[in-house]
Amino acid sequence: MRIPLRQHPMITLIAVLVIGLLVWGFWPQPVPVEAIAAARGPLTVTIEEEGRTRVIDRYVISAPVDGVACRVQLDVGDWVEQGQVLLSITPLESQVLDPRSRAQAEAKVAAANSALRAAEQQAQAAAAAEQLAATELKRKRLLMVKELIARDVYDKAVTEVKTTTAARRSAEFTVKVAKHELRSARMVLDYAANFTRDPAERLPVRSPITGRILKVPHECEGPVRTSEPLLEVGDPSMLEIEVDVLSSDAVKINQGMKVLFDRWGGEQPLEGIVRIVEPVGFTKVSALGVEEQRVLIISDFISPAVLWQRLGDGYRVEARFILWHEENVLQVPTSSLFRYHEGWAVFVIEGNHAKRREVKVGQRNGLIAQILGGVNEGETVINHPSDEVEDGRSVKER
Repeated sequence: MRIPLRQHPMITLIAVLVIGLLVWGFWPQPVPVEAIAAARGPLTVTIEEEGRTRVIDRYVISAPVDGVACRVQLDVGDWVEQGQVLLSITPLESQVLDPRSRAQAEAKVAAANSALRAAEQQAQAAAAAEQLAATELKRKRLLMVKELIARDVYDKAVTEVKTTTAARRSAEFTVKVAKHELRSARMVLDYAANFTRDPAERLPVRSPITGRILKVPHECEGPVRTSEPLLEVGDPSMLEIEVDVLSSDAVKINQGMKVLFDRWGGEQPLEGIVRIVEPVGFTKVSALGVEEQRVLIISDFISPAVLWQRLGDGYRVEARFILWHEENVLQVPTSSLFRYHEGWAVFVIEGNHAKRREVKVGQRNGLIAQILGGVNEGETVINHPSDEVEDGRSVKER
């Protein structure tokens, strides 16, 4: 037997309520979105990289000769004048002779002494032979005047005098050589490890410019070799900035391009200009372990020197190379763009509904994109559209 529903109004009410809740639950709800209006304003496209300052003219002062450099009394940052003596280099000390070497040196002295005596005796013999030849020539000259001897006999006497004179001079030179060899042999003994002897000569090392000491690689007293670096000197008032960028970014940077330097320690960014884009690259491993081809960009400050005079050599800066800039540009956040039909599109809010609209994009700097067409100034676009946002979907602003 069927019971009429009007006799049970509570059942009817519950059924209607359940059906209403089901309809309300499955009814499409507006998607909460973040909205932003397309507006005009300045837009700058930059390349940002870390860089560091460096002294333009850096002088590495090296040891000109082998020797012992005195202790450097200068510290990093000290001012020096052009021509000022920075340090001096003394000759190397003689080596200590072991018993065998000393015995050999003493034997060389004795041999040199004997060779000197032999040379002196030969010189005396040559002098006696010269005197005899001169006396014989004098006697034959008288006989030649009286025509008592032949002409060839007289000529032989003259030749003999010349020969003995040359032999005497040669013997004297041999004596001098023997004296020098004896002196050289004695020096080995006299100067062997003689640390108390004052150096005969000190070679001063002077500053080539007026500037500051930048580095002291050899501070303590000790032996140095030729071309070993001793000091680095430069003028910190003449600075340039080196920035290494990716080679793909370097081709976009031109000589004379403006560059801004941030986070250098001051309140305002410093201005500079690109002077050199080096034509050679180098490989650098990034923090993630990826090999990158980098290129050095050298820039000069154009801001007044009083603003950056506290900077020194090797200070860190962040460089922003200005690739493109305009003051009045229609722009939207790049996070509102998405790919559509091999182009770009945005969702525009029209009557609380999302409308997909294709747009033409111009310059971008990573955060802001220039809009050349598709969106008008003042229209509201959805920023960070989620997968729930579709064309015609009801939306509401957060």
